[in-house]
Amino acid sequence: MKSENQLDEFDKSILRGLQADGRLPYSKLASAVGLSEAATRQRVNRMIERGVMQIVAVTDPIKMGYGYQAMVGVRVQGDPQVVAEKIAQIDNADYVVITAGRYDMIVELFCRDADDLLEIVGTQIRATPDVISTEIMSYLRLVKQTYDWGII
Repeated sequence: MKSENQLDEFDKSILRGLQADGRLPYSKLASAVGLSEAATRQRVNRMIERGVMQIVAVTDPIKMGYGYQAMVGVRVQGDPQVVAEKIAQIDNADYVVITAGRYDMIVELFCRDADDLLEIVGTQIRATPDVISTEIMSYLRLVKQTYDWGII
């Protein structure tokens, strides 16, 4: 029996098609996956409603003026969830995850330049109550970034 979030081969084919081109018309997508246009539309809507996927515009941070990117390892005292929720409100933070190991959380920042990064880390992250230390890992070159998980 298929669970609510388990994907069958039609769902995976639909996802592959939309990951290649999120604006693909249902008529072309349907013919590529071997379903009717109505069935394809229903499957897409069902996956969106279940939270399995989103259809969004992905921007290139460098072309948007955010050419300086970094991961920041953060150590906290107290409840990491509370600190993570505060840090998640920082506009330049696009990824905040609570972790196990050396850091209590990892924060990905997109900044205009090194001064912008230092300002955000110094006045926003380090100033957050219960943050005890940070380590900045600046990106030198993006080698791989994909959005195709879950369909292999």
